[in-house]
Amino acid sequence: MNRAVAAGAAALTVAAGLGIRAAAGGDFAKYAGDALYTVLVHALVLMIAPRARPVTAAGAALAFSWAVELSQLTGVPGELSRHSAVARLVLGSTFNAPDLLWYVVGAAAAWAVHRGTAARPAR
Repeated sequence: MNRAVAAGAAALTVAAGLGIRAAAGGDFAKYAGDALYTVLVHALVLMIAPRARPVTAAGAALAFSWAVELSQLTGVPGELSRHSAVARLVLGSTFNAPDLLWYVVGAAAAWAVHRGTAARPAR
């Protein structure tokens, strides 16, 4: 996958997240946002390493997402989030165990799309 396609995927992912937040609320929007967070990280991995295999990019995105969520147990992201909107978006503020599952859902979806597009012959 080339960097331009990965950047486009990242932009579409952000647009999807914003659209879901605007159209829905509650648990659906929250957990869809969690899954899309990992999809976004997957796209960012591909912007950095465009030749990464689907399983490697999805695994890296999942590991990053879990690391961010688990870091919330320390209280540091929560403190940073009180002072910065960017920190709040990237790091969150409080640990929520179900988020870990939704990151897996996002990684699986990103892996499936990446694998499907990587399997297509170049035209």
